[in-house]
Amino acid sequence: MDAFSSSFLSTLAMPKLLSVTMKTQKAFRTPPSSANGPVLHVSSVRIEERPQPQTSTAKPSPSRTTTKTSPQRPETQGTSRLSPLSSSQKSATSLEAKPLASEAKKRPELSVPAVIFNVFDDIINNFIDPPLRTSVDPRHVLSNNFAPVEELPPTECEVIQGSLPPELDGAYIRNGPNPQYLPRGPYHLFDGDGMLHSIKISQGKAILCSRYVKTYKYNIERDAGYPLLPNVFSGFNGLAASAARGALSAARVFSGQYNPANGIGLANTSLAFFANRLFAIGESDLPYTVRLTSNGDIETLGRHDFDGQLFMSITAHPKVDPDTGEAFAFRYGPAPPFLTYFRFDANGKKQPDVPVFSMVRPSFLHDFAITKKFAIFADIQIGMNPMEMIVGGGSPVGADSSKVPRLGVIPRYAKDESEMRWFDVPGFNIIHAINAWDEDDGRAIVMVAPNILSVEHTMERMDLVHALVEKVRIDLNTGIVTRHPISARNLDFAVINPAYVGKKNRYVYAAVGDPMPKISGVVKLDVSKRERQECTVASRMFGPGCYGGEPFFVAREPGNPEAEEDDGYLVSYVHDEKEGESRFLVMDAKSPNLDIVAAVKLPHRVPYGFHGLFVRESDLKNL
Repeated sequence: MDAFSSSFLSTLAMPKLLSVTMKTQKAFRTPPSSANGPVLHVSSVRIEERPQPQTSTAKPSPSRTTTKTSPQRPETQGTSRLSPLSSSQKSATSLEAKPLASEAKKRPELSVPAVIFNVFDDIINNFIDPPLRTSVDPRHVLSNNFAPVEELPPTECEVIQGSLPPELDGAYIRNGPNPQYLPRGPYHLFDGDGMLHSIKISQGKAILCSRYVKTYKYNIERDAGYPLLPNVFSGFNGLAASAARGALSAARVFSGQYNPANGIGLANTSLAFFANRLFAIGESDLPYTVRLTSNGDIETLGRHDFDGQLFMSITAHPKVDPDTGEAFAFRYGPAPPFLTYFRFDANGKKQPDVPVFSMVRPSFLHDFAITKKFAIFADIQIGMNPMEMIVGGGSPVGADSSKVPRLGVIPRYAKDESEMRWFDVPGFNIIHAINAWDEDDGRAIVMVAPNILSVEHTMERMDLVHALVEKVRIDLNTGIVTRHPISARNLDFAVINPAYVGKKNRYVYAAVGDPMPKISGVVKLDVSKRERQECTVASRMFGPGCYGGEPFFVAREPGNPEAEEDDGYLVSYVHDEKEGESRFLVMDAKSPNLDIVAAVKLPHRVPYGFHGLFVRESDLKNL
């Protein structure tokens, strides 16, 4: 689950492939020795992979961005850095410190304030808040296929099984965290810089490209040669650490090293396509517009504020009505109003905010659902917990077992919250929503979503979390809420045919946690089945040592109103941890075994990530 836990990978074993020697660890904690030297003695980090094939379709085109930073990425920097691989490096996934001969010539000059700030940062990471817990230890968090990779220009791929269907004419793009620098202190998976992995398909051929989202934070830290802001999910555990890192961040801002008005986000969670724009989104900032070039390269166009109408953050999961082209969204935060609802018309013009003051305390609102008449929000047991940070030394975000979860229903074209209604739903804690629709002429709402059981474990023991997909019905006349499970398996990252957003659908495609956050397969659920009937109608397990991510449904005939709901393909990246290879799978969504239609061997490893989507060629041309 992509944006709610400060211990996403807390229980991973000591990484077999993440090699950090004791000598290197010592270097991590050594203050700088001179004004021109780096904070760390680790001069670079190489991510070792299998050598890439020599076939490349095109040279990378330069990225365009609205931020005023150097377009050229330094080859080396004055701190631990992700650098390209040599062809002799064979290990699948390892991090080790290796100096580069050109480092001294290309190391950026550090000002006196920068040296002082970096010394203070090193003291915080060594003595005030070192990464002692496995949940924030980068050696654990960035193990195996969670380790970051370097950018890859457009590179041709090999189809090793079957053939790519002609209906797949476009690009599958997936977002996820990929830290630009090796973490110097506590690190959480969600803290990584956003990287897009795109596989562009045309006439049965595939081209892979991996590029960072060139956010303001990425660009300015790239040019500085070291991180400037603390990690959000792992840097504020405990009062002392929060105060120290907060003071350091303020000092960097006041000294002119960083301007938060230009954005603090990572754009590392999801993507959305509406109003002829493709957005990379992380919900701590505005979205960033991106585009694909004709040769398959990825360009960041800049931070987008919708003509000045959007001045704060946006959910990573806006909902696009397939019939009207409208997009519905919200933002949430630690200060009133804790929830603000808004929408965009089909042309991308933002409509006025609808602040919701009936949400009386901050809650973690990562996703929501829409119907043709309503928008539905979940006020769950995960929220701000400052006492845990002050007294327990933990994260400011935690679970409150005394709180009763509830669902809020508001007309989707509401101008204010006067018609907002809340319904208590004890024990119903959702991070993601799958879909919702109206029934009985709008007198009832049905919602399908994975319910997080044992919510108290979500912050520190992700492997103990079980997500049970449930079907919830709200009778708006009587206020009665009824629920029943759809499947007993541990499922999340579920999707539907995008043409059925906000409308009654039959099929759901969900990722199997084994345990979360690793995805061992995909199942197809029939949510029209009655209670106590088996709802799993198809499944595909990836095999021993193979793990994937969120599937995405691509309709075979998207413009055909007579097409069956499940007539299409499921696509996903899958990684073989034993072989160190990644593949792109295309599965037949109608078949009982989700048969593999095509498998594409990728020229470099694609780390596990979060959310993606498929954009058709006709839409790519309009970006």
